[in-house]
Amino acid sequence: MTFNELNLPHEVLLGLKSVGFSTCTLVQEKVLPITLTGRDVMVQSKTGSGKTAVYLITILNHYIQTKGQSKALVVAPTRELAVQIEKDAKALSSKMPGYKTGCFYGGVGYKEQEKEIEDGLSLYVGTPGRLLDYSKSRRIDFRTFDIVVMDEADRMFDMGFFPDIKVMFASLRDKESRQTMLFSATMTSRVKNLAWGYMNNSLEIAVQPEEITVKNITQELFHVSKDEKFDLLLSILKKLNPSSCLVFTNTKDKTVEVSQRLNMNGYKTEYLMGDMAQSKRLETIERMKKGELKYLVATDVAARGLQIDNLELVVNYDIPEDYENYVHRIGRTARAGKSGKAITLACEEYIYGLEAIENYIQMKIPVLWPDEVGLEKVEDKSKGYDSNRHLKTVRRTTSSNSSRVKKSTFKDKKVNEKKKEEPGNKSRTDFKKLSSMTLEERMVYYKKTYLNQPKKEETIVEKEVPKKKSLFARIISIFKGKKNG
Repeated sequence: MTFNELNLPHEVLLGLKSVGFSTCTLVQEKVLPITLTGRDVMVQSKTGSGKTAVYLITILNHYIQTKGQSKALVVAPTRELAVQIEKDAKALSSKMPGYKTGCFYGGVGYKEQEKEIEDGLSLYVGTPGRLLDYSKSRRIDFRTFDIVVMDEADRMFDMGFFPDIKVMFASLRDKESRQTMLFSATMTSRVKNLAWGYMNNSLEIAVQPEEITVKNITQELFHVSKDEKFDLLLSILKKLNPSSCLVFTNTKDKTVEVSQRLNMNGYKTEYLMGDMAQSKRLETIERMKKGELKYLVATDVAARGLQIDNLELVVNYDIPEDYENYVHRIGRTARAGKSGKAITLACEEYIYGLEAIENYIQMKIPVLWPDEVGLEKVEDKSKGYDSNRHLKTVRRTTSSNSSRVKKSTFKDKKVNEKKKEEPGNKSRTDFKKLSSMTLEERMVYYKKTYLNQPKKEETIVEKEVPKKKSLFARIISIFKGKKNG
């Protein structure tokens, strides 16, 4: 279906043409004919399917039909997604003079956002916390909105926004006098309960559920020890040389470490995590989108809402501990029907998340071996990187909202050379043996190999020599013994 078949206003069609949209995606073809009639919907659809355009086109169409008397609200779980929605809205409404969109989120000052409200807006986009702040200060009146959209509702629940969402819905006008649209990658019972309680006879539509996303992505998995993971990452990047790459880690500390070590090896890299100043986060994302930044290392803060066109490669440096996050992570590539590749590095620390992931996506991720695919050993120029010492510097800079990072530090070369000579430093993993194992056999192997190893602290702690008692103490103990006898 083309957008011309939907009888959209001329201004909306011009906006679609300006961004290169002519043919509907599957979710747009299924949902737009319903939402354009004003009916409430709750839609389950994968990321990158074009659902943002569904509600924005519906909002712009209603604005023109009401001759500019309509006001709409879009609620998003993260600042990054809110900014992306604002950008898309401004592009689609570029041929509608007088249409104004504002974006509201935490982490930045109130003054500039308050000025946007005072100037008058047609579309409000924001995160729950900041929107409620403006509601409490009476700068935003939720009763004025006749269209309300909840984007990535399941993510909002995961982030603990459910109480805020209930407060917001309680502040809106009656559900019969507004149109409500709810979009979610997964349709959980909590999402459905929200729809049943606060929506007006909503129609449930499932178009390309999130799990299907993985079928358009080439997935590969390498078994590797924790100590050899970074070396393998360097080998992969050298062989593939991707035009753009997003690397996911499970912790903030590891995000910083991997980013800094890639920089030391000649890869111009930035990192993205929740503790960063909002201005720095937005700047980093914008540079990645424009192609000015080739490599980005991030926590799951980038797993949703981060839209990068033509992202060639996603690397799960750590297997995500939440199986759904695996789908969201690799969904950053192969967007809008395009192809992409996702590589996962399975080490002893996070291997236990693999079973849940493979059950969820209903497939076994193909296992590859470095020598079989021609991966060459690459010299790691960051050998000796002192993560503990360096991260203290990064934590100080992030807490003060500074993007400056001091130079990394290295351990003494003699210590490194000695460590290489130690026989215990050799990897314990027999990767060839793993190639013929089932997942269950792999799990048993990992448990036997890693969980039964003595802790490092136990091997170096010396026995304490009991202190010799003083003469006075010995005399006292003798008298106590006679007394007890």
